[in-house]
Amino acid sequence: MALGEFARIKTYFAPLATAPGAMGLTDDAAFLQPRAGYDLVLTQDAMVEGVHFLAEDPAKDVARKLLRVNLSDLAAKGAAPLGYLLTCAWTAKTPEKWIAGFAEGLKADQERFGLSLLGGDTVATPGPLSFSLTAIGEVPEGGMISRRGAKMGDWVFVTGTIGDAALGLDVLQGKVTPELAQDRDALIERFRRPVPRLEIGVGIRDLASAALDISDGLMGDAGHLAELAGCCLRLQADEIPLSDPARRCLSQGQVKLERLLTGGDDYELVFTAAPQVIAGITEIGAAAGVEITRIGEVVAGSGVELLDCDQKIINIKSKSYQHF
Repeated sequence: MALGEFARIKTYFAPLATAPGAMGLTDDAAFLQPRAGYDLVLTQDAMVEGVHFLAEDPAKDVARKLLRVNLSDLAAKGAAPLGYLLTCAWTAKTPEKWIAGFAEGLKADQERFGLSLLGGDTVATPGPLSFSLTAIGEVPEGGMISRRGAKMGDWVFVTGTIGDAALGLDVLQGKVTPELAQDRDALIERFRRPVPRLEIGVGIRDLASAALDISDGLMGDAGHLAELAGCCLRLQADEIPLSDPARRCLSQGQVKLERLLTGGDDYELVFTAAPQVIAGITEIGAAAGVEITRIGEVVAGSGVELLDCDQKIINIKSKSYQHF
């Protein structure tokens, strides 16, 4: 028998509300007192079944992805996480086992990333399943990295590798079939369980001139930095880091480079910084165990240019992901 609304909250979600300000989810609101000398950073993302995750995705992974995509936004701001608010829209057919797994996934990542559930809401829906999460973090006063600030002469950097998550979705949908089982598993892992680059975000807070996380594809998200700077981000295609599974799929003709650069769901950071701070950026990446790669520079012009090894422009026809 399915639990009612309040029993469900008490059973699955109250145990996640460990912060004093959450009051065990027994009140209509929570409180959060910022530390002296710090600003709060707030971000919100939603996930809908069939759009952001597949019906067959494990509940634990859906919960962890929901939390992590929001933490990725905090990472791009240079913020350390404090807590989050959560809204869940369940269908009448959602199994209790699925809800329990969802809460278990949240618990695991709360412990990993050091934050707590503060409150939220739970409602019924005819479907599909949908969730909304608001993450709250902190930065030293005036220290948030914005999207606005890239300067002429800055270099462009990305963390990790690009295109794996889009390939992982293609694998799950049967559009791509890697020859190696470990490649298949690695790509699905990147789609279902992105890793927010929190340590790097905090580390580059005093070095980056602009940053954002790559949710809708490198080309489109780099375009946001270019637009706000009134400059052009000129990227070198052969410098963009790809994983070994992605390179194998590319060499086998199972995917085109365009898909990797526009597919989205990478949740890596793309940021700009002055060439003089390259040593500090390299050190931050090494400390975090994550490769940070220079992929281009900020030049006069507008938009994003992608160049091949002969410095000729590669035309990208696809746009990065947009809901509408």
